[in-house]
Amino acid sequence: MTETIKFDLDADGIALLTIDVPGQTMNVITGELTRDLGTLIERIATDDAVKGAVITSGKKTGFMAGADLKGMGSMFGGAGSGDDGRSKMAKLFDGVFELNKLFRRLETCGKPVAAAINGLALGGGLEVCLATHHRIVADNPKIQLGLPEVLVGLLPGAGGTQRLPRLMGVQAALMYLTQGKFMSPQEALGFGVVHEVAPADHVVDKAKAWVKANPAGGVQPWDQKNFKFPGGVGGFNPAFAQTFVGGTAMLAAKTFHNMNAPIAILSAVYEGSQLPMDTAIRVESKYFAKLVADPQAGNMIRTLFVNKQAAERGARRPAGIAPMPTKKVGMLGAGLMGAGIAMVSAQAGIEVVLLDQSQEAADKGKQYTADRLAKKKASPEKTAEILGRIHATTSYDDLKGCDLIIEAVFETREIKAEVTKKTEAVVGADTIFGSNTSTLPITGLAEAWTKPANFIGIHFFSPVEKMPLVEIIVGKKTGPGAIAKALDYVQQIKKTPIVVNDSRGFYTSRCFGTYVQEGLTMLGEGVGPALIENVGKMAGMPVGPLAVNDEVGLDLSYKVAQATKKDLGDAYKGGPGEQVIETMVGAERFGRKNGKGFYAYPADGKKHLWPDLGATFPQSDVQPSPEEVRERIVFRQLVETARCFAEGVLETPEDGDLGAIFGWGFAPHTGGPFSHMDTLGIANVVATLDRLAQKHGERFSPPALLRDMAAKGESFYGNAAKAKKAA
Repeated sequence: MTETIKFDLDADGIALLTIDVPGQTMNVITGELTRDLGTLIERIATDDAVKGAVITSGKKTGFMAGADLKGMGSMFGGAGSGDDGRSKMAKLFDGVFELNKLFRRLETCGKPVAAAINGLALGGGLEVCLATHHRIVADNPKIQLGLPEVLVGLLPGAGGTQRLPRLMGVQAALMYLTQGKFMSPQEALGFGVVHEVAPADHVVDKAKAWVKANPAGGVQPWDQKNFKFPGGVGGFNPAFAQTFVGGTAMLAAKTFHNMNAPIAILSAVYEGSQLPMDTAIRVESKYFAKLVADPQAGNMIRTLFVNKQAAERGARRPAGIAPMPTKKVGMLGAGLMGAGIAMVSAQAGIEVVLLDQSQEAADKGKQYTADRLAKKKASPEKTAEILGRIHATTSYDDLKGCDLIIEAVFETREIKAEVTKKTEAVVGADTIFGSNTSTLPITGLAEAWTKPANFIGIHFFSPVEKMPLVEIIVGKKTGPGAIAKALDYVQQIKKTPIVVNDSRGFYTSRCFGTYVQEGLTMLGEGVGPALIENVGKMAGMPVGPLAVNDEVGLDLSYKVAQATKKDLGDAYKGGPGEQVIETMVGAERFGRKNGKGFYAYPADGKKHLWPDLGATFPQSDVQPSPEEVRERIVFRQLVETARCFAEGVLETPEDGDLGAIFGWGFAPHTGGPFSHMDTLGIANVVATLDRLAQKHGERFSPPALLRDMAAKGESFYGNAAKAKKAA
């Protein structure tokens, strides 16, 4: 009796294996499924009554989403010596090879096996299909097929790097393997990845019909004597050689060798494609084990998958509060941010009152949604439905009935206070009010709302419809109801939330600013702008710090600094990069918005560093090495994230890592700043910061928290695990 797979044998001797993993909304590969699949494969192979088999899914959510990444944590222990004298690496290889061996047993069982793919099939879900002899997928363009393991620092470890190239050719397969791209059923059919596309309610019958009609069909093409790779392989094949020469260069340009997985994929495909399948899958498992042994994959899986899912499912939601879905949101401000928030809210089925000072501005904000939907080629009916939920207005009276207010007006305390008071006069203080401010402390802004327990920060990132993160900021008087309401709203609009405590700049803006400021500081010191920009990208950031500042707006950076000076008075400590901004703003170079910043923006769209930048900020005769620049860029961010934790702005390393990667683009390959510090070792982080502080100033000085952790041999995630266990 199997727990995860239902086995039915029909009168023709065809077994139907219906995968339905209990307790999971989507089928995933678990230890129980692997055990059950092994049991049934042996039955197919050895039971004479079984003439062949069809594998399908019993869940409406899809066929299978791959391995249960949450259950893979025990694999990520690194290499070393085991108690029995065998190295941990040898044990690790044996462990990761089990699934590969199992799928190989499936395709060599001697009986024809077909896959009836009745929904999404990703990762190991697609790999089990590739190990069958005939594949039929449901005719639904929304179905995704793919091997996205590279996105969490791994490679397809159950034959994917070997079977996919043998089906579609090396060059085409590498595009999907190294980028984690998905393909539709029709694309899969065109590439030869599947054999048929059929109506969803016919896939099982068609699969059975194929098995019945092909009793000798249980042999894969690559196990046949005259098999040839599509496009050819081998060192003497010009196309094959060019693919890897070009692929290696393209990979270096895109990843700067920060990512282990794409390199391992190239190696596994190159080596495995020139070997028999039984040897090739061992090569694949070798590279898979190396990825698992390195901390990078574990860090990426924890942050980009496990922690992300937990946050989206309400990990930080206060307990004991009933669901508080938003039905009607009042959006104050129809500029770029307000228009984007209105759009994602309306798309989620929420009614929106989009308010601005003039009807023209409000209508323009609504038009933003219309324009974006047109670019996405949404149907006229869908467009009308979404736009019908957005009411553009100038009247505060129209806010009546809103159960959530979000403010995204100009970033000054006075203007925000004015609109806050006008809103409360209409909706009352019991309504939850969220401010989209990016820097102003929530506790101070809440003074304009007579019930500060219902005032909270809801910080979006631009462009709203594309950026996945929302930072929820808790003021000193914010109540649990407001937190629950904000988190429920973020879940409705399908974003990833983090929860932080109040501080100037909160977490994301404060720490992101250090990346920009360090770039400005180096420019002012005479470091070459091209060196700064290129090393920023080499460190894993999306773009260089000067380019980011151009996008944000140099004039905005200047205004924020001036507002901070005004608020803090004598307590204000100016950064060494401020003079650079003042010089640029004085020259009316505001960034992309006026086509003049650290970059020039010619009409042909090919931006480049402003040619006079070197004259404006003369370069030193002796330049630092790229590694020195990288160290300053990365560790300036690390120390600020640690300060946020030490000051209580952050309460969990999970929020810190999610916020860094999804909020300002901190190097994803690290798993986030807290994962990165744990991997480097806190003692090493402190020693590096002390050295940088001595050379470059107190902004690099580690907080006492880091010194204490270093002395005790602690880590952020280790401490978090202990705290959860104690609770």
